[in-house]
Amino acid sequence: MKDPYEALGVARTAPNEEIKKVYRRLARKHHPDVNPGDKEAEAKFKEISAAYDFLSDPEKRRRFDAGEIDASGAERPQQKYYRDFAAEDGDGRYASGSGFADFADTDELFAELLGRRRRSARGADLQAQLAVDLLETITGASRQLPLPDGSTINLTIPPGVEDGQVLRLKGKGAAAPGEGSPGDLMAVISIRPHRFFRREGNDVRIDLPITLKEAVLGAKVKAPTPSGVVVLTVPKGSTSGTVLRLKGKGVALPKSPGDLLVTLKVALPKEPDAELEAFLATWSPKGEEDVRKEFAP
Repeated sequence: MKDPYEALGVARTAPNEEIKKVYRRLARKHHPDVNPGDKEAEAKFKEISAAYDFLSDPEKRRRFDAGEIDASGAERPQQKYYRDFAAEDGDGRYASGSGFADFADTDELFAELLGRRRRSARGADLQAQLAVDLLETITGASRQLPLPDGSTINLTIPPGVEDGQVLRLKGKGAAAPGEGSPGDLMAVISIRPHRFFRREGNDVRIDLPITLKEAVLGAKVKAPTPSGVVVLTVPKGSTSGTVLRLKGKGVALPKSPGDLLVTLKVALPKEPDAELEAFLATWSPKGEEDVRKEFAP
């Protein structure tokens, strides 16, 4: 894999928040749903996703920066010299008093080191794309995700998950050679839009049509929310653009759920209404204000 810092275009000293911000910007730009059929964009998306997953793991980033592992997560050979081994060996086998070292057990020593490295090598991380509905990111959900071995696993979609976010499944990646632990499986989330709900952070928005009568006289109307239908009070004299806030009806975060913001839209009858037209033709509102005064030159 390419150097993760180069893949994201960030400095090695970049803080985690900056790396996260850059990744999300690049993920939105190169996401396969935004670039259908573009193999180059798909490859770039996979590259930056793998890079972000690598750098978002504090231990992996520390070990990579220290030169202990490479960009694929594989162990890098640690250079040691015979004098170093001498310090670890109580009998002074590699002491340099006479100018010659005893190399009798060198082959056995390297064989032991290599065997230990093979046993501790970790399996490769794998990546899978998972498309979810917007509503699932608001209320949370449980999905079945296929694994590389043909089985499936129950994956929890937490409320508030964002487009391009990576959910890590520990130990569900490729098997390791020897006795090493398996890699992880990264599920990259892509969100399908909803036909009338929209997310803004942890809040949810919806445009709700109301009749002219309901707007003028006020009314109690049914309104959809992510968790079900509620009865909403439309204040008397409401206009298009009036926003009603339903506390706690947004993204269902356990400690601080978002709100549902309902924007009222006054809808006139689709068919001509002679009675309404006759009334308005003779109606003279008291204290009529200039509703377009802000456009005056």
